[in-house]
Amino acid sequence: MEFLPPADAPKGEAGKNFVYTRVRLAWYYRPSDVSDRPVADSRLLLAAIYSEVCDINQLRAKCHVVHRDKISDLSGWKKRPDRFYFNRLFDPYIKREFEVIPSRDVRNLPDHIRGVLTSRYEYVVAEKEVIPDLTDQIRLCENCQEWCPNPETVQCDRCKLFFHMHCVQPPLQAKPTRGYGWTCGPCSQRHEAEVDSHDIRHSISAPRVLKSNAPPARGRGRPRKDKTLAEKEENLPVKHYKMWPFRYFGQYTVAEDTLDEEDLIFPRAATRHGPKYQANVLPYPEVGNYPPDIEERGGDSTVEVLGVFTSLTESEVESCKDALTKDPKSASSVDWLTEVVRRYSDAALAARPFTTVNMKHLARLEKWKKNETPVFDKPFSHEEVVAFEDGIALHGPELRAVRDEVTNRTMPEIVRFYGHWKNSKLKEENERIRTKGPPPKPVNRQYRSEAERGEGLRVGLSDDEGSIVAQPSKSPSCGACRTRESKVWWKAPKGLSTNVLCDACGNNWRRYADLNVRPIREESAPTTKSRAIEKREGTPLTAPSSKRARTSASVASTPPPAPSPAAPAPHIKCQCCHKSGPLGKVLRCKKCHLRLHAGIAGAIVDPASVDNWTCELCDNEETLEASINHDCLLCPRAGPEERKMKTWPPADTLLRACKPTEGQGWTHLLCAVFTPELTFTEASKLRLVEGMSTISKHKWMARCFLCGEIEGAVVKCTDCPKEFHLSCAWKQGHKFGFEIQPVKSTRRDTTITTNFKGEMGCMNAIVMCKDHDRSKRDIYDICETNEGGETALQVYCQSYKQAAVTHAHGLLRKARRLDNLLNIRSESTTASSTPAPNGSSDPECSKCHTHFSPAFYRRDTGTMEVDGVSSPLSGSSMSSPAPATISWLCHRCHFEGADMNGKAMGMSAS
Repeated sequence: MEFLPPADAPKGEAGKNFVYTRVRLAWYYRPSDVSDRPVADSRLLLAAIYSEVCDINQLRAKCHVVHRDKISDLSGWKKRPDRFYFNRLFDPYIKREFEVIPSRDVRNLPDHIRGVLTSRYEYVVAEKEVIPDLTDQIRLCENCQEWCPNPETVQCDRCKLFFHMHCVQPPLQAKPTRGYGWTCGPCSQRHEAEVDSHDIRHSISAPRVLKSNAPPARGRGRPRKDKTLAEKEENLPVKHYKMWPFRYFGQYTVAEDTLDEEDLIFPRAATRHGPKYQANVLPYPEVGNYPPDIEERGGDSTVEVLGVFTSLTESEVESCKDALTKDPKSASSVDWLTEVVRRYSDAALAARPFTTVNMKHLARLEKWKKNETPVFDKPFSHEEVVAFEDGIALHGPELRAVRDEVTNRTMPEIVRFYGHWKNSKLKEENERIRTKGPPPKPVNRQYRSEAERGEGLRVGLSDDEGSIVAQPSKSPSCGACRTRESKVWWKAPKGLSTNVLCDACGNNWRRYADLNVRPIREESAPTTKSRAIEKREGTPLTAPSSKRARTSASVASTPPPAPSPAAPAPHIKCQCCHKSGPLGKVLRCKKCHLRLHAGIAGAIVDPASVDNWTCELCDNEETLEASINHDCLLCPRAGPEERKMKTWPPADTLLRACKPTEGQGWTHLLCAVFTPELTFTEASKLRLVEGMSTISKHKWMARCFLCGEIEGAVVKCTDCPKEFHLSCAWKQGHKFGFEIQPVKSTRRDTTITTNFKGEMGCMNAIVMCKDHDRSKRDIYDICETNEGGETALQVYCQSYKQAAVTHAHGLLRKARRLDNLLNIRSESTTASSTPAPNGSSDPECSKCHTHFSPAFYRRDTGTMEVDGVSSPLSGSSMSSPAPATISWLCHRCHFEGADMNGKAMGMSAS
């Protein structure tokens, strides 16, 4: 709403030299925070005419909140991040909700009042039952032709005209009772004439339904994909008057008060006037004629004595205290002194000497209690103090929740101990200030220069520090999604199985109050506590039902209860598209907790065994069908620091999804799909990647634009000449997807076409830098599904990535690819006039003395000779010219002697 200088900044011109450090924020409520009814739409908010001032460094993010009428495509609006809307207002003081309508829709007002209202405010707040009257056409009295306000107006039930109640003859004192109507004089005379003529036949007419002239609600049609219109609607100006876009104009508003600039804009309730809210006071007696039985107020008999120490001197007070106790701690205790004053006052009223008062029995019997109340509470034990401090650290000053931690104490004892505990902490802080000096200036105080401000904010603490759990337990688990790995852990609300949330669930809860809670599955019958946890879906805090179950007197006649519906399937968030889906559509590995759509994992799982699905890397740990080295053959190798992770590759990213190759190696699912040369032996299950040796030499030797490594194979951006590894592109947030381009009729016989979501053409895999504008292109996401439930990745792989398994078996296909490489090499060697280093037509392996190998490697530098040309291996620099005598190793001998982490592993498939 506005930016403010520090609270201690001087007023006037001198305060303008201070940088803004505070901001006034308008308050919005989530519907679940103010009522017990569940709301499925997490983007719906309740407005409020309430604001608060906070420090700028407490702001976390920026969001957009607009009225429902300003959104033409609601489903598209909710798909965009940090977009909210409202159509109602909640008043936190009278605990009521009101409708919010545009001020231009208010028509039943005089022109001068309506003009002021629409020029100042964008919206009007009113009760739901008042909206039809406000949006109706202007109502004028039929007698005086003046405007008829709703409280002073009566409508004729026959001619439907409006009259002031004081304009009719005789004037009406009150409106007709509900269920009765009123007719004006002419209509009454006309009706009596019809009755006297006996020509009328009475008919029971249906009650008239009041219709509103407000704009009709929009239908639930297909959302329009007009992004320019959405951005235009987001930036539409909103009229504000004194920083507020709406004011109350409902049942308890005087219309003329709108013209006053200082009139209050807050919602109002019924006034407390009339005999119902007044006290019945007897008439005051006449002067000089008082009844003899009435006693004057203010005398000794009408005054309750609360204490007699005001009549004692200071020395007498100290002597009384010394006579009762010698303990200085008791003499300074507030509870002990209160009880001493009470007992001395009772003795003074009973005319007993003070010597009869003693403090040996520290308990008293109150008038309204049956048992005695002790003066002092029982001291808290060390275990109780620890439990109390743990409850304060967990729940803050919510003492009812703290009492649940300290079970054997009453609520009054907890409240009193909390006061003493705060005083003790304050005492320690004051002593620390006296010994070490005052603390440094807090960061949220403002500074006179930008440099000082930047230095202060740099060392400041974030507002999120109190919500982040710095040291969770040894094996933390998210209370919502059950994941055990997260970079940041957040405090969880009450009602979950654990007290921490992962980073994704924590941010989702703090922003949208929405949690996809996965219920706990018990092997045995669920207990009451587990049933309560399973019942909470979406948000963990739900109030119990306020309705009482209906009981019947006849038990025998009661029909058997209907079977309860099955609990909704838990929703899991896919780590590729970050969208939630039911278990089965989104699979979760039971070992490493990798979460993927079944369509992009290439998994066909029986619904009965969907809980036991394991990814291919975890499955290989038992079967050992492929290599135990999980590094992708097309990406740079992982360093020793990354390999120390508990699960490698990490399960919190799509790069955990790997596929085996024909050489028993592994490659990322993204690398296998988006590298054009690679195919699958079984494309329906995305199994066994083929064609690693057909990747061009340029891709193996090019430098990645993102990580700067020459190791691995790169791909080129669709829209620019940048080249990068596919894993690096995924980590940097580049766009992966599929695009369908139309095919000319002359090329349809030679081009493979496919149909996806009604669009026919050639499907291309797209990898695009995040800097490019893709708003004008229809690019389908990896997990986007068609009408049949198939993902875009499935359709693309089945159409374009299936190897020709019908022509030859896998070993023969591999041999043909190697033959093509050898033929190319032989031709290039023949065309070259440079003799081989060892003087023969082909290099000779110094270990097995063979002349036939797809590639030879220098034994001293590790360079590789392919097609008769020496080139460095991936990750090595270009070597110097070969000496006169060079020792070579063939492809087989080189890799038999190489380390498992050697840099030449990228060419092992060939």
